[in-house]
Amino acid sequence: MSLKRRYVTILTALSLAFLTACGGGDGRQILVVYSPHGPDLLKTFEARFEEANPDVDVQWLDMGSQEVLDRLRSEKANPQADVWFGGPRQLFQAAADEQLIEAYSPPWAAAAAEYSDPQGRFHGVYLTPLMIAYNSAVVDSASAPQEWDDILNPEWADRVLIRDPMASGTMRTIFGMVLQRSIRETGSVDAGFEWLRRLDGQTREYTLNPTILYQKLARQEGVVTLWDLPDILDIQSRGGSYPFGFIFPLTGTPLVEDGVAVVAGAPDQELARRFVDFVGSESEVITAARKHFRLPARSDIPSDSLPETLQRARDVINPEPINWQLLNERGSEWMRYWDDNIRGRG
Repeated sequence: MSLKRRYVTILTALSLAFLTACGGGDGRQILVVYSPHGPDLLKTFEARFEEANPDVDVQWLDMGSQEVLDRLRSEKANPQADVWFGGPRQLFQAAADEQLIEAYSPPWAAAAAEYSDPQGRFHGVYLTPLMIAYNSAVVDSASAPQEWDDILNPEWADRVLIRDPMASGTMRTIFGMVLQRSIRETGSVDAGFEWLRRLDGQTREYTLNPTILYQKLARQEGVVTLWDLPDILDIQSRGGSYPFGFIFPLTGTPLVEDGVAVVAGAPDQELARRFVDFVGSESEVITAARKHFRLPARSDIPSDSLPETLQRARDVINPEPINWQLLNERGSEWMRYWDDNIRGRG
């Protein structure tokens, strides 16, 4: 076992031991969820699922989606989590190929079939638009970057903040979009890597986690970033010290197919399946839309049940074509090349 993998395994064991000590002594069944969805959404579903299932204690670990995949890999021989809730399709596909998640068909599966694994190993719950965000206290909507290429303009030099893409499925998808555009236009990834090199030259910092990203953007340590719609809308709704705006590039907005899956060999598979049934049910995807601005992947959710902001997003977004299979097959290789040859060298 590599030193990195051993460290991840030890850290996971310590985290789970802490969670168990904090909440597992009251006789309830423990459900462990790994998720990048953030504490606000996770607390909502913890409370709602426990209300519907008083015999259950939901315990979650909040981490980047790539970090979830890495943990499932390190724990394959002794799974610690029951459910993986949240992350882009290519990472779920990688987990499915490595037999880290297992087939299960929840009652709502047919309504989300377009965004799910044909073999039922993972299912789309939300569609997450990726776009350009900015500090609206110092950048107005007219002068903000309108397209992906605009962020390379001289006025944004040393003013861009980026979530560390080695841990973030969101940023890996944006980088993958750039490289796939390069392949479509030139037949090679070379122009895409040159684009990422120029972006690196514009970037002030790669932040460790989303919270640090928001704080630095609010403090104007950088004024522009690339991120996802639900998080920016959630922060906007709080007002106060987080004055953020956003732009959907008209040339194309990636829609991350955000999934859920039962972990292979989960400690409590029956309970894991019950949670998957729950989070994708009609009432819960509408709750996620209204409270946390999550766009449902289900095709049978009426538009008028969604908040006005998400209804408008559906109208204006031009979906970017993403080859998820190619991203799954080449994504790790591309990111290693970026990390070894581009990060900090732009």
